[in-house]
Amino acid sequence: MKKVKVGIIGCGKISGIYMENCHKFDILELTACADIDRARAEEQAAKYHIPNVYTTEELLADPEIELVINLTIPALHAQIMLDALQAGKHVYVEKPLGVTREEGKAVLDMAASKGLLVGCAPETFLGAGIQTALKLIEDGRIGKPIAATAFMMSRGHEHWHPDPEFYYAAGGGPMFDMGPYYLTALVQLLGPIRRISGMTGTALTERTITSEKKQGQKIQVDIPTHVAGLMEFHNGAIGTLITSFDVFGGSTLPNIEIYGTKGTMLVPDPNGFGGSVQYRLTGETEWTEEPLLPGYNENTRGIGPADMAYAIRSGRAHRASGELAYHVLEAMWGFHDASDEGKRYEMVSTCDIPAPLSLDLQKYTLDQL
Repeated sequence: MKKVKVGIIGCGKISGIYMENCHKFDILELTACADIDRARAEEQAAKYHIPNVYTTEELLADPEIELVINLTIPALHAQIMLDALQAGKHVYVEKPLGVTREEGKAVLDMAASKGLLVGCAPETFLGAGIQTALKLIEDGRIGKPIAATAFMMSRGHEHWHPDPEFYYAAGGGPMFDMGPYYLTALVQLLGPIRRISGMTGTALTERTITSEKKQGQKIQVDIPTHVAGLMEFHNGAIGTLITSFDVFGGSTLPNIEIYGTKGTMLVPDPNGFGGSVQYRLTGETEWTEEPLLPGYNENTRGIGPADMAYAIRSGRAHRASGELAYHVLEAMWGFHDASDEGKRYEMVSTCDIPAPLSLDLQKYTLDQL
């Protein structure tokens, strides 16, 4: 199977792990990178052995690049994707798909009109942790899923991130930053969402950066920093999700729990690829830890673009799809809309449940060649 040549736009903090892992997957050939700060692109190219450093325009004009990985800030996601699609490239983007539903819809519409693929992070649901949880559900280990809870409780990013401003601007906040991990995992495990209720709040209108580089600078907070919601899934299960940057003293709440008619399952952190999967059945007093399936339990960001590359070559569906990402984007806005309007939000979109990964393939190979 011919390799898919890849170019990365955006050489910030997250880019390193993508660059490292692109070299590991047999289907990908990372040939170029670009960044608004050329020195940063040159530094990453030297570190990760990328042969070409381009401007964004040069990268999109390179006829050999078939797949663009867009790692820019959320405010630029949609425009870069539209430019890439206009240039005839398939495109994979860091989450979220867009700042607004309108942006996300425009991207999907253009991709469809041009016969191109769109993919979107997170791809962590392809890790051994969530894949093991999925198999337990499919095997009926805890019976029929009837409810779920999910919690992302944080004090915010200004105490560690070198450039935290965008987390408090449009497209940021705890829901748009971390919600995609939790919602994507829940859709993988329970299927698409039917309707949503929600309430939002903002503890502080201004935050002080305490991380190095910008220590002492002030950030104006333009988005809700605490979002609490309820979801009804198409399969009838009821989910509770809270995402927060307003938990200043820590929390002991679990990442995700799934409640079934025969027992309860503890699902690992959806922001990771591995973790511990445990379950306890009716009448039992101890939790049982399920051995993880063979697969990816380390940071394997880049598996989403690799899965897309196989789809480009074979025509099969890819898992971290634009349709899945749009469903998650709509749900995130649904929580905010439900809070603002004081009524339930009815989801318009739906999506397919991503297929489980095959268990009989060599590492960093996602299809039979």
